[in-house]
Amino acid sequence: MANLLQVENLTKSFGVNSLFDEINFTINEGEKVGLIAKNGTGKSTLLTILAGDDTPDDGTIIYRNDVSIGYLKQLPEFEPSLSVIDTCLVGDDRQSQAIRAYENALLGGDNEVITAAIQEMDSAGAWDYEERFKQILSQLKIYDFKQRISELSGGQIKRVALAKILISNPQFLILDEPTNHLDIDMIEWLETYLSRSRMTILMVTHDRYFLDKICSKILELDQKSIFAYDGNYNYYLEKRAERIDAQNAAVEKARNLLRTKIEWMRRQPQARAHKAQFRIDAFYDLKERAQRPNEKGEVVLNVKSGYIGKKIFTAHHVSKKFGDKVILNDFNYIFSRYEKLGIVGDNGVGKSTFIKLLLDRIQPDSGNFEIGETVQFGYYSQEGVTFDESKKVIDAIRDVAEHIYFDEKNHYSASQFLQLFLFSPADQQKLIAKLSGGEKRRLYLAMVLMRKPNFLILDEPTNDLDIDTLEILEDYLSKFSGCLIVVSHDRFFMDRCVDHTFVFQGDGVIKDFPGNYSEYRAWKEAHEKEEAQIQKQKNDAKEKTQRVNNRDNSKKLTFKEKKEFEELSKQIELLSAEKAELDALFNSGEQIDDVATKAARYEEVKDLLDEIELRWLELSEKE
Repeated sequence: MANLLQVENLTKSFGVNSLFDEINFTINEGEKVGLIAKNGTGKSTLLTILAGDDTPDDGTIIYRNDVSIGYLKQLPEFEPSLSVIDTCLVGDDRQSQAIRAYENALLGGDNEVITAAIQEMDSAGAWDYEERFKQILSQLKIYDFKQRISELSGGQIKRVALAKILISNPQFLILDEPTNHLDIDMIEWLETYLSRSRMTILMVTHDRYFLDKICSKILELDQKSIFAYDGNYNYYLEKRAERIDAQNAAVEKARNLLRTKIEWMRRQPQARAHKAQFRIDAFYDLKERAQRPNEKGEVVLNVKSGYIGKKIFTAHHVSKKFGDKVILNDFNYIFSRYEKLGIVGDNGVGKSTFIKLLLDRIQPDSGNFEIGETVQFGYYSQEGVTFDESKKVIDAIRDVAEHIYFDEKNHYSASQFLQLFLFSPADQQKLIAKLSGGEKRRLYLAMVLMRKPNFLILDEPTNDLDIDTLEILEDYLSKFSGCLIVVSHDRFFMDRCVDHTFVFQGDGVIKDFPGNYSEYRAWKEAHEKEEAQIQKQKNDAKEKTQRVNNRDNSKKLTFKEKKEFEELSKQIELLSAEKAELDALFNSGEQIDDVATKAARYEEVKDLLDEIELRWLELSEKE
């Protein structure tokens, strides 16, 4: 494979904080690569540098000549006054110009302008291009192509940005969290689209199923260095564990050897030190290696929930709608103790509204939720929390509590508690304004759990969290001795954390499925296959019945066929008489004027008679 991108000795720092130091890697044409790292270690910064939106402190980036690059930012921005279609077709290429002119001509209604636009669409070969971009927008559930960007939500803008990049079909595609704000159907469509694409891809995503299905190579940014793994996500997990074990063993060996070297250094007379300078240099190199931190296989989040009674909540005939849009329709449910529920469904069907109804943040049109007295909700919302960004991380936690007590054995200082969420003592002194989006979400999660809830409600908790944090949270939730509701498009996360699923199907319809998302998906596919087979059998039976009825009906002439039969009989009589006259003429031996014309008419009459008599015979069988 041809080399598409080569990165050599790339270095980037912000002040005294070094993100990566002299990293090297290559990406070959056609490779689909996942970039994995903890939040705040430089994933997005590296992508912006590769896309040309930022500059490194040092190093070189070498692309193959004339390679086209598409870059999906985490938070894309567009001109608010533009429509969706104009945003997607911003460009000077002939196809984009032709489509813009055609769409505007349709709005204007001038027939001459429309005709000219159609001719230009034909000439530019833009019809297939237009069909393609409208199909991509529709797959991402953007249907109003004339809607202004200013009227869209942040999630819709992200989907428009994704559609715009896919439409442009670049040779090298850089994606920063492409699955954020996509529902599960969209994610599965995008998986298939990218898997089949010939584009070279570099992506950052926390969606492990997405990574595993698409990527054939993983780059890990860790300890300011890059580690490459030629395989999918599962292969990466296996080989990363081997690397960490080997690294930890090497660090421990270096530390043991360092103890011996320290004794040697202490015994060195100052006067003879210059004679063993090479050993002294080796000592400092060894000291640096021995001071590298040991990597832990996993972090255990040992946060206990409060006691919860047997009564959790009961929904009594709850209904809610906004205008004509029905969210809940006479919904009844008894939530059990220790129940772990996942909620899935398309964007906009009412998943978040359901949670806000339960939390009494909005009121139902009718009915009510009856909540148990011991229930203590912990709510992690999509919107997150507004921090005072001038404060340090540690101060945000201390404002809530200096010490966090869960039981007699489990209590933490604010600093110890933050370390459970991967905030080192140095990280705790950072200003919140300096945190990455993922780090802020992790801090928000810590603030939710420190209040010791016994009923957790997590609305899209996986957005902007790195994989390490997700694994910690999943492990915690699997052992959580309380109740749980999770709204998420992350299938891996849902599979690990929930034991049954609400599927919001729209128009107030909720299906309660006794299993996780993958089990529901398998059931749905099998059910749809069975339904299709039953429908096929019904169609076959209907077709067979129709054929029988047609045969029965074919034995009788319709009124129209009777009229046709009578007309054909008259034509046969007339044509037969004309043919007989011509036969007699040709057999008379007399001189015939214009013999060629009469011969041609004779052949024409014969052919007509053959055709009409065949149809007459068909109809006569029904008499």
